[in-house]
Amino acid sequence: MIVLETKLKSTNEQYGRLDEAIRTAQFVRNSCIRYWMDNQNVGKGDLSKLCAVLAKKFEFAGKLNSMARQASAERAWQSIARFYNNCKKKKPGKKGFPRFKKNTRSVEYKTSGWKLSDDRKSITFTDGFAAGTFEMWGTRDLNFYQISQIKRIRVVRRADGYYAQFCVDVDREIEHEYTGSIVGIDLGLELFYTDSDGQTVANPRRLRKSEKRLKRLQKKVSLKNKGSKNRTKAINTMARQHLKVSRQRKDFAVKTAGALVASYDLIAYENLQVRNLVKNHKLAKSISDASWSMFIEWVEYFAKLHKIVTVAVPPQYTSQDCSGCGHRVQKTLSERTHQCLKCGLKIHRDHNAAQNILVKGLEVLGVEKSTGGQPETHAWGENHLWLVEGNFGWLSGLVEPGNPRGDSMESPTAFGTPNQWWEGVNKPLQCY
Repeated sequence: MIVLETKLKSTNEQYGRLDEAIRTAQFVRNSCIRYWMDNQNVGKGDLSKLCAVLAKKFEFAGKLNSMARQASAERAWQSIARFYNNCKKKKPGKKGFPRFKKNTRSVEYKTSGWKLSDDRKSITFTDGFAAGTFEMWGTRDLNFYQISQIKRIRVVRRADGYYAQFCVDVDREIEHEYTGSIVGIDLGLELFYTDSDGQTVANPRRLRKSEKRLKRLQKKVSLKNKGSKNRTKAINTMARQHLKVSRQRKDFAVKTAGALVASYDLIAYENLQVRNLVKNHKLAKSISDASWSMFIEWVEYFAKLHKIVTVAVPPQYTSQDCSGCGHRVQKTLSERTHQCLKCGLKIHRDHNAAQNILVKGLEVLGVEKSTGGQPETHAWGENHLWLVEGNFGWLSGLVEPGNPRGDSMESPTAFGTPNQWWEGVNKPLQCY
């Protein structure tokens, strides 16, 4: 599946009708949550049946396309199923009890309720709200795909307008040039990441650089009278600035992840629990601004397309342990240099951590070269091809030019994918 996004252009009256459809989708979802809370043993099928009952009982609910109502019920069930799974797994902390939505910004259509023009440059919504025809602006050409390949369409309202996202059923694969190179990366705040070869990528700090403008816009909002049109305009201006920061952050994550995956055949990274890290209020804003989770999701996604291996390793003691001899050197977060008193190694702490992450990743995959019980990091650094050929039997094809891994070969680790575009109305979408 790929998601193609275009901007919708039309009149304010038609935008208002789209807003009605979005509010109705929110009503159906919230009604399904309430029905589940008030009744026992409610399943996914019961919520689907409830959609027809709501359409007969409420006239405005009947205007929404039947498949769009079913999609809203599926959203409700996804939140319920996630709550059940968290309880079953005994996830620590809050289990994510389903909540009512009050600011939904999208509505989903499946294979009906819409119609594309012959030139694929406009779309018409044909449900009871009669939103009409919208021009589609963007660089994505839908003429390459059949109508039957479009499985869902999501209409999203943002601060700068309305967008249509097309979920197209098509296989995507990128030809990877295998070299046998492997790498471990350490994510940080001083530098966005440092790899085991000593290369670094600077942290862009998009939010920090926009804070002055955001504070100024927030002050303008606070000075306007509540409920006034000027306040609404000020809020929209501020929202556009936040949207710009969000897009800059995503653009950086996508391009950086793509470049990283294209350069290596195996990538090891820390399995960071970002939800716990942001509990540190002194670092929460910087951690959120770095968007490590988004970056890792795109690394895993591109790794699947390139058919390379990614492995997540526990982050414990990766910065404390010496990559040269394995001796544990206690240091505070402010100490940026690793200096081992046992073997005399002196390097940046992030570089030291990246080397430890790579060694741990190899151990997870069953490749271990050690001396005296400690990983010998210099050995694998001297001959990457020997490591891949001699120990990764299932990766032996990586070092043979023109012989990429076949579809029949299975990786011993799960690749993972980006968030599915239909999961949760407020969940960020990956459009590629």
